[in-house]
Amino acid sequence: MPKKISIIGGRGFTGQELIKLIDSHPQFELAQAFSSSVAGKEIMIDERKPEKTYALLDENTEFVEEDVIVLALPNNEAAKWADKISKQNSEAIILDLSADHRFDGEWHYSVPELTKTIGGNKISNPGCYATAMQLMLAPINYMIDGEVNFFGISGYSGAGATPNDRNDPDKLKNNIIPYSLNNHIHEREVSFHMQREINFMPHVANFFRGILITGNFSLKSQCSLQETRNIFDDFYDKHSFIVIKEEFPSILEVINTPNAMIGGFNIDESKKRLSFCCSIDNLLKGAASQAIQNLNNAMNFDEKLGLKKR
Repeated sequence: MPKKISIIGGRGFTGQELIKLIDSHPQFELAQAFSSSVAGKEIMIDERKPEKTYALLDENTEFVEEDVIVLALPNNEAAKWADKISKQNSEAIILDLSADHRFDGEWHYSVPELTKTIGGNKISNPGCYATAMQLMLAPINYMIDGEVNFFGISGYSGAGATPNDRNDPDKLKNNIIPYSLNNHIHEREVSFHMQREINFMPHVANFFRGILITGNFSLKSQCSLQETRNIFDDFYDKHSFIVIKEEFPSILEVINTPNAMIGGFNIDESKKRLSFCCSIDNLLKGAASQAIQNLNNAMNFDEKLGLKKR
């Protein structure tokens, strides 16, 4: 029997991606997609005639038949629903896409490539920028001495569907907008989980989806380009969705895929200053497809099930 999954917040960009992935997954079935703003409207999946409509979400909504409930809600809105669901259905897996539980020890925080097992039935999905930064940092964390600096550019889907300055077409036209240059939530998230203080400078640009991160690292001792490449090749050798390359990764290579692409390794003359880049699709590897990986692992399915490496 397929596992029944409901999504709270199914109308947002990530929710829509999740609906598509659940629809194509051989072991998952969409039970309900809740959205108070579009309740009663048809759910469109790749322009096919829908079989379901968005359900109304209110204080009387019950979650008693689902195997999984995904919280695709803005930050500070997921926690109250997690508590409600736990009381109604203690056996269900709850996966939170927001930042509400990323610092909560009772929730299992998981970048799948960096996590050995899923424990318990409460999963906290990492943030999009935080995913890319941790994938860059994890293989070399033990080699670093000094500051870690990341510069990131995201498509405007990362600013959500609610109108604001960071997804305003007029303000983004021929423009790049910096924001939250200190204490961004993903800066705190990476520092917390990697146990190393980092600096992160995010920007948003006039394209819809995708992230490109550049990282700069001071090393304890000298390291050659080939040694660096070998470290990353070995670290991610068994992980299908991580692509290591010599050239700079691009956003165009990863959008609409579950992949993370790491490359463009550069080392200065001292051989102790390393820079390189990572690109991901913020709506997939940074959110929806990573959620599928985590759910596959939690249910002891193949991590790649329902996802296509492209």
